[in-house]
Amino acid sequence: MNKENLLEIQKKTKDLLLDRLKKDGSFNINGDKITKKGEFFEKQKRIVLKNCDIIDSSSLDEYIALGGYFSLEKALNMKREDVIKEVKASGLRGRGGAGFPTGRKWEAAFNQPEGIKYIICNADEGDPGAYMDRSVLEKDPHSVLEGMAICAYAIGAQKGFIYVRAEYPKAVESLKVAIKKANENNLLGDNILGTDFSFQIELRLGAGAFVCGEGTALMESIEGKRGMPRNKEYRTTERGLWGKPTVINNVETFANIAQIIEHGADWFTSIGTEDSPGTKVFSLVGKVKNSGLVEVPMGTTIRDIVFAIGGGIQDDKKAKAVQTGGPSGGCIPERLFDTKVDFASLKAIGSIMGSGGMVVMDEDDCMVDVSRFFLEFSVDESCGKCTPCRIGNKRLLELLEKITSGNGSEEDIEKLEDLSIIVSKASLCGLGQSSPNPILSTLTYFRDEYMAHVGENKTCPAKKCKNLLNYHITDKCIGCTKCARNCPVNCIEGKVKEKHVIDTAKCIKCGNCMNVCPVKAVELV
Repeated sequence: MNKENLLEIQKKTKDLLLDRLKKDGSFNINGDKITKKGEFFEKQKRIVLKNCDIIDSSSLDEYIALGGYFSLEKALNMKREDVIKEVKASGLRGRGGAGFPTGRKWEAAFNQPEGIKYIICNADEGDPGAYMDRSVLEKDPHSVLEGMAICAYAIGAQKGFIYVRAEYPKAVESLKVAIKKANENNLLGDNILGTDFSFQIELRLGAGAFVCGEGTALMESIEGKRGMPRNKEYRTTERGLWGKPTVINNVETFANIAQIIEHGADWFTSIGTEDSPGTKVFSLVGKVKNSGLVEVPMGTTIRDIVFAIGGGIQDDKKAKAVQTGGPSGGCIPERLFDTKVDFASLKAIGSIMGSGGMVVMDEDDCMVDVSRFFLEFSVDESCGKCTPCRIGNKRLLELLEKITSGNGSEEDIEKLEDLSIIVSKASLCGLGQSSPNPILSTLTYFRDEYMAHVGENKTCPAKKCKNLLNYHITDKCIGCTKCARNCPVNCIEGKVKEKHVIDTAKCIKCGNCMNVCPVKAVELV
């Protein structure tokens, strides 16, 4: 395979691809620019997702038809230092969460003495509600392989690993097919594209441990050990996998590389903000009308994402908050929805970019309960290596459960805040350090809800925490007896065609009465 072969495949396949897309009728085609029709897609700027749902992911030819592997060919005819300079000049920051400058990471690995070096693609996507990496791996796997190969050439690596969770069977199968075809066509393997550069990629399947999304824990897992974070004595680019210089980037980061090499750093920096160039993919989920994968330029406001692209809140209810960054992120109140989505702006308001989860909440969500939910996830996923995370997060969860069950006090809120700060400062890895973020952000922006839970009347303003609520039958009751007949503990009394009454002392708050009432006479108070 050489450049002439790539051009030949592109010429042969492109018209066939465009004809298929035109017949489909779901796409806007303007020269080489292809986008899906619909307001949801047309308001996005797709770089990472540009091929998703457009090409057949199992077809190497269709990937090449839209420019695939030409960037690798171009990079192989550049000096290794110049490839790194281009990535560095682009300002691309890691899309896995930390936002470390990609070019600087590559440069650090390049500067290590010649010898064995490794590339790792972190595809261990474990945030609740997040599926950005999975979609790219399923629908455009070659973009990741090409990015990894360019990185390997630049730093002098011979071997790469994609660490993907086994719960992604379609992504795993898609990668297997793509790697096989790339090897068969001299785009991976020995003497790639007729050069003296050789590079192999292997898959490693994770067992679903959230902590293995942390780089050092991931490397431990690849080495066949229990996935637990290492003490940060050395940078990964100095001593990483099996003690060798290693570059770890996530799926989205690698998927940007080929286009940076193709279009140049100036093109990439023209998108987004000065501090955060390019685009970011978000998994927009929760109480939003149009959920799905969203790719927008960095610097787009939360409001534009939720309302202009997402279509606003379901059932036209009031927006309450957006949680960014997965279980390690912060909850941002509606009054701050004009905040720009970039690394610095989110950090300034107590949240993080994370890998790209974005959960939308409405007026019916209790922010104390939201904190409890995310912390429960972090407690379950803690590897247990360090005491602040293993014990501290467990104590935080107990305090939240105490508050949401109606047994909390103002003193518990103070303990919650103090312990959250300790856990965030003393934990070994990013999981423990960021796990209190939902608590700290909700205490900052929704402290009144915490106070309502522990106040004299102990109420849940969102009417979400069952132990703080009572079911009450209003004057709308027509005495049909459905509520009494469906009550599992027989705590509802009343005659036919007369208003019924709930004995709150016996009520187990199952909600059956509210669900079966034909006139909506049951309410929570």
